[in-house]
Amino acid sequence: MCFSASASFGASVLLTAIGVASVKKAQSPHQLPFASIPIIFAVQQLFEGLVWLSLTNPAFEHYESGAAYIFLFFAQVLWPVWVPFSLLLLSPKGQRSWIQKAFVAIGTIVSLYLGYCLLNFPIKALHIGYHIAYDQSYPSKPALFIGALYLIATIAPILFSRISRMWILGTMILISYLITAVFYSGYIISVWCFFAAIISVVILMIVKKFKVPDKESLASAVYVN
Repeated sequence: MCFSASASFGASVLLTAIGVASVKKAQSPHQLPFASIPIIFAVQQLFEGLVWLSLTNPAFEHYESGAAYIFLFFAQVLWPVWVPFSLLLLSPKGQRSWIQKAFVAIGTIVSLYLGYCLLNFPIKALHIGYHIAYDQSYPSKPALFIGALYLIATIAPILFSRISRMWILGTMILISYLITAVFYSGYIISVWCFFAAIISVVILMIVKKFKVPDKESLASAVYVN
């Protein structure tokens, strides 16, 4: 988070409450991965709060490496595959399109690559002003390509979804990325994750609109505006 440890912990508490409400509103197991996104963001923000503490309080400095790695696992490894997969599950099995499956495949490639980098290259969290920067020694040549695939995997499935109000979530996340890239280019991982976490409260609004038209579509259904 881009302000302080207390702000990260506060966001974590808020997102936990939103996530629990969202999960309770889910009407089938296939809806749970999408409905649980705020809870996952809550855990992610909790660990960045620990990163903040480790960088600003000597008593917690031994948490820095572990907390940073866990935060980056969520940010770089989990989201590229979780987002498209959760959107794929929301469509009935017979209605899942090739493009939805392609997004899952792209996300899987990104997750495997970034997971490999996370395990094999050194990282370091740096406290710079009111922000946290993650110094990562990943290979530079594929960085732009992997970055583009990451955006496709995490934003495009939401924008392509026909589910009611999903376009609001996708548009907000896209705008938040553009703002982060322009004004916080050195802190994209931390700042954009915070924006996306807060925006995920919209998921509760979306889940509340879920309707199950009949017993045969109980597992999942498309909810069109």
